[in-house]
Amino acid sequence: MAKLKTGRHTSAIKAWRKSEKLASKNRGVKNKIRDISKEFIALAEKKDIENTQKLLPKAYALLDKAAKKSTIHWKAAARKKSRLAARVKAIAQNPAVK
Repeated sequence: MAKLKTGRHTSAIKAWRKSEKLASKNRGVKNKIRDISKEFIALAEKKDIENTQKLLPKAYALLDKAAKKSTIHWKAAARKKSRLAARVKAIAQNPAVK
């Protein structure tokens, strides 16, 4: 890393670069979670039980990985997983005409 003329604040510059990189990665993970949730909800509204059940493990894995890396809080991940499972259960119990 190139030093400043005075040599001061190099650690602050490195910390800033690191935080920008981490924030970018977290933003990407959160966008993936948002996208898969929207896709899941769209399938649930269509009452497409087969595809909804296929998408559930993928959503679970994405949420668990995000919680493991502390991108989102583990209780937030658990809450989101619970709500997704509740939607699947509601569709399974009351399968209306597609």
